[in-house]
Amino acid sequence: MTRYILAFRGGMPNSPEEGEKMMQEWIAWMDGLGEALVDPGAAMGKSRFLTGPGKEEAAGDPLSGYSVIEADDIDAALEIAGRNPIFSLGGSIEVAEQIKM
Repeated sequence: MTRYILAFRGGMPNSPEEGEKMMQEWIAWMDGLGEALVDPGAAMGKSRFLTGPGKEEAAGDPLSGYSVIEADDIDAALEIAGRNPIFSLGGSIEVAEQIKM
């Protein structure tokens, strides 16, 4: 099995009620992954984007969190990511294979 990082971007709730609903859906999604979920990850706060020493630029949707999963291949990882509730709030997910060094 290969590990994949799911980098979540955007998809932040606009109200406490929306946040509670999202959290319930997120927990159900994680519970449904079973052993495929290697690291549930974490949510991210405000960020800044560097392009070099002292060179800061604006970026697109900021990173809002991550998780690490195991899957047979990138297509299986994309299928897992596609069930995440972040899409209901306009968020996106970047799926990247972890390279063993």
